[in-house]
Amino acid sequence: MAEIQGFRRVVLVVAVLNLGYFGIEFAVALAIGSVSLLADSVDFLEDASINLLIFFGAAWPLTRRARLGGVLAFVILIPALATAWVAVAKMFDPYAPDPLPLSVTALGALAVNLTCALLLARHRHRAESIAKAAWLSARNDAIANIAIILAALLTVWWVTGWIDIVVGLGIAALNADAAREVWKASRAERLRLDEATP
Repeated sequence: MAEIQGFRRVVLVVAVLNLGYFGIEFAVALAIGSVSLLADSVDFLEDASINLLIFFGAAWPLTRRARLGGVLAFVILIPALATAWVAVAKMFDPYAPDPLPLSVTALGALAVNLTCALLLARHRHRAESIAKAAWLSARNDAIANIAIILAALLTVWWVTGWIDIVVGLGIAALNADAAREVWKASRAERLRLDEATP
């Protein structure tokens, strides 16, 4: 019980951090027209939602938590679809975003995501899909932030919007893969529970 309470406190802190940085990154993404930052900002909003769902869901019985894992897989997939849509739209006008605000904002996002990943690290080996969803979201976001920083550096030398578009699509693919992993973990949990039920 104490372990679950500790896990719930951590995911609540992670939810608040994600929600706070969503507003900052979304505003910058719109101002400079960056697909990768927009993808990452929507991902912050998705992470805040996921961690709030996990906060409430962690107090539920095991069977309901297993079903929640399936819902979280769908929630993780939403930013991937939104990013793909924005990336396709930008392909018709692939202007380069300003690399300075792009890199500074991505550095701030990386700091937030590393903090969240460190907070969640001790809970990442929990068997439940909801713990897997929280951990994968934080880890993947840190990877995405590093990719955005590299995109900003490359844009200094090659002034093109295609680097930003490719990184945005890469972030979408990373989120889609995380959704697949969480779905598989949730499905395995439900099967185990069904087999254990007489």
